[in-house]
Amino acid sequence: MQPKYTEALQTLKSNLDGELFFDDLMRKLYATDASVYRKLPLAVALPKHNNDIKLLIAFAKTYNTSLIPRTAGTSLAGQCVGDGIVVDVSKYFTRIIDINTTKKTVTVQPGVVRDELNNYLKPFGLFFGPNTSTSNRCMIGGMVGNNSSGTTSIQYGVTRDKVLQMKTILSDGSETVFSSLSVDEFHQKLKMETLEGAIYKTIYKTLKPEKVQKQIRDNFPKPEIHRRNTGYAIDELLNSGVFSTSSSQSFNMCQLLSGSEGTLAFTTEITLQLDDLPPTESAIIALHFKSVAQCLKSVETVMQHNLHTCEMMDDTILNLTKHNKTQQVNRQFVEGNPAAILMCELKAHSKEQLAVAIETFLNAVNTLQLAYAAPILRGEAIDRAVELRKAGLGLLGNLIGDKKAVACIEDTAVALEDLDTYISEFTALMASYKQNAVYYAHAGAGELHLRPILDLKQEKDVKLFRAITTDVALLVKKYNGSMSGEHGDGIVRAEFIPLMVGEANYTILKQIKSAFDPYNIFNPGKIVEAYPMDESFRYELNKSEPKITTLMDFSSTQGILREAEKCNGSGDCRKLPEFGGTMCPSYRATRNEKDTTRGRANALREFLTNSEKENRFNHKELKAVFDLCLSCKACGSECPSSVDVASLKAEFQYQYQKANGVPIRTKLFAYNNKINGYASRVPRLTNFMFTNGFTSSIIKSISGIAKERSLPLISRKSLYKEFQVAKNDRVDENYIKEVYLFNDEFTNHLDTEVGIDTITLLSRLNYKVTLISHSESGRAMLSKGLLEDAKKMANDNITKFKPLISETTPLIGVEPSAILTFKDEYIRLADDKEGAKAIANHTFLIEEFIQQEIELRHIRPEQFTSSSKTIKFHGHCHQKALTNQKSSFDVLNLPQNYSVTIIPSGCCGMAGSFGYEKEHYEVSMSIGEQTLFPSIRKASEKIVIAANGTSCRHQIKDGTGKIAKHPISILKEALI
Repeated sequence: MQPKYTEALQTLKSNLDGELFFDDLMRKLYATDASVYRKLPLAVALPKHNNDIKLLIAFAKTYNTSLIPRTAGTSLAGQCVGDGIVVDVSKYFTRIIDINTTKKTVTVQPGVVRDELNNYLKPFGLFFGPNTSTSNRCMIGGMVGNNSSGTTSIQYGVTRDKVLQMKTILSDGSETVFSSLSVDEFHQKLKMETLEGAIYKTIYKTLKPEKVQKQIRDNFPKPEIHRRNTGYAIDELLNSGVFSTSSSQSFNMCQLLSGSEGTLAFTTEITLQLDDLPPTESAIIALHFKSVAQCLKSVETVMQHNLHTCEMMDDTILNLTKHNKTQQVNRQFVEGNPAAILMCELKAHSKEQLAVAIETFLNAVNTLQLAYAAPILRGEAIDRAVELRKAGLGLLGNLIGDKKAVACIEDTAVALEDLDTYISEFTALMASYKQNAVYYAHAGAGELHLRPILDLKQEKDVKLFRAITTDVALLVKKYNGSMSGEHGDGIVRAEFIPLMVGEANYTILKQIKSAFDPYNIFNPGKIVEAYPMDESFRYELNKSEPKITTLMDFSSTQGILREAEKCNGSGDCRKLPEFGGTMCPSYRATRNEKDTTRGRANALREFLTNSEKENRFNHKELKAVFDLCLSCKACGSECPSSVDVASLKAEFQYQYQKANGVPIRTKLFAYNNKINGYASRVPRLTNFMFTNGFTSSIIKSISGIAKERSLPLISRKSLYKEFQVAKNDRVDENYIKEVYLFNDEFTNHLDTEVGIDTITLLSRLNYKVTLISHSESGRAMLSKGLLEDAKKMANDNITKFKPLISETTPLIGVEPSAILTFKDEYIRLADDKEGAKAIANHTFLIEEFIQQEIELRHIRPEQFTSSSKTIKFHGHCHQKALTNQKSSFDVLNLPQNYSVTIIPSGCCGMAGSFGYEKEHYEVSMSIGEQTLFPSIRKASEKIVIAANGTSCRHQIKDGTGKIAKHPISILKEALI
């Protein structure tokens, strides 16, 4: 960066109330969005209010740079990348300002999340209709900028249809409100001697001639294509009474600003028209087809049935869902191996009306004789199917290797009557390029997300990228379609706007841009004067990939770099706690891009690819970006691309510490089991020192532990010693099954009672429990990057358990973070891969094992109390990511009169040593406060709190003062 900018940016930073960053890490984090492009910005700004934005505009004008507006950064066409200052409004411009239930309107700032808004509106019986696949993290400002549509557009229209008023800041720093104007009010605007007046004059002068209006109508996409985003929507402005004497429609500049991608003005407030909540009774009929052609031939017929959504997925996406842990549950409605599924949603105000609508629909479908199956989904099954479809774009990132399904022609829209023939020609075009395209569609709106599979690291495929996009643009133009239905022009499609609307109309677009933004401050290179679509990629062309040696095995993704590259920027890791799941707990606490799964993957990709150091991991920026990662593993299951950041962090820590050494505190936490072993020889003295205010404060100070945190107490006897006394006292000779109990390091010294309860429970249920001498799990070493130690432990445990563990003699454990290393990290660490996998196949969390035995009727409700009890259960992150919480739910529900609910919490925030560390304490408790702590505090004293993670139970105690029990202890107490 040039010195003149550094000094000027420093001055700007001191003047802003918000935040400004121009360090390498933040610039690299914001160099990409969800597109294929990369541009390193000058700086990143997080403004707090309008005055900050005005200062940024003045700076851009003075220093001849630009402002790139950004919300969630999920744009697919490169709208959010640029070499100016990226202005991220997602952190501070997040207020819902006003609601008018009479007029059914709401006013929001641009950083309000779409689903968050609808949660707020629901009690008023209202909602905002446009619904994108990213709705749980995309923001209203981005939706307006792209004129987003989503699944519901066939019923509720597109974002442009809903925008009533926009408060903006123009390129001269003036604040301007754009809203509905009568003809007289419009003409009053023409008299203004301001930039706003100049804009209205340009619009009027340019669009008023009848010849120009005909030229626009003849060349713009067909008006019946309601999802069209090609250039500025000047065709929409022509419908007002200002330009048509036969029209009574008012003029609203918001129609032009919607879909303008932040190139005309900076929006600070948006007023939206709302709709009544849709009918409550609904069903999705999932039509299965043996070919894409059969699916598309059905669209016109099914669209005659007042559908609320009509969505299509092809077998490429369906096959990818087979390998994603979350989506395996969501795809259970799929019958056989369809080439395509058309999901048709019907809604009604009563069950009877819905039944009639379904019957009528199915009769019409059966007449076509094209679908081979038509399962009807209701209730939660609908939610799961919708999540499956929503995950489609992200799942495309799961293609292993450098060839990816790339966004360039993925957003074309044609009139519904043209859809079948258009797709036939499109398929032939793809075949000529030897492409098996991915079909992912809003079929009912005539829009299909069609993606070629290319390697944009190679020049030959970059040439194909341009050639395919050009030929598809020509095809779309043949049908007077729109090159962009909802994803916008951005970088990837802006070059083709002159072709799509004609050169004369393109000149008008440039004149409008110049009127709004004469200094080209706002998001240059998009819509007009476009950046080249085949430059500025994430990867340098024909560059040799760096050879990176790792201790963990990343061969399943062809190396650690490609593991990071799996992230395509879809931003699922930015979803908020109210939308469920666990990913990403640190982002939920800080709302910083740096603390997302995406941020960590992008940072690692950037430094591993471009570092000139011998040890490419040796960067303090990477240390900063991984610092707040709790290794919860949610990204491995909830991220559609299954980016395994927990493993990336472990490997990073190992490699970084090779260059910088291992801190003393890191060793203290990593080797805590050895320390606990020594402490267990004098447990009373140890526990006195841990609980005494004076001595514990010294221990915490020396160890870097937060002073507010309580220290875990040492059990009086280890589980190994207890087992010698209590083992299998009640087991018959004809026991049901022998199980090997993994005596993890936490249960052995800290939670011995849980281990005793486990042995007692299983013994009394007639299972033979065996404990052998083995190594600890290595969880503490893994969390601190001491991978060589963890590898030794993994190898030792695999050697010891391999001859013992089988289908009839499973390995079980009570602490999720320990036992589940067998199913996860050991596969990456072990020398004996086949042995590790064999053991993993027969390794279970204790609740999973009991759940299976319940299903086999080996364990029955009548063996337990009939008294009543109400239980709230919090599941461990690793359980949620690698298995499921249902096993714990089922086990706790085994006693006939036990009532169990699962707390819809994400991570508890403790994450082993993370929550103890003084610099992480505040974030740790903030995570707990999101859902878990409030839910527990609301529970009456009679309600039992259950949690199967030792860290979770400790966090609950420190955060709420309540004692949580392991589910096995609760079940043991319930034995008759």
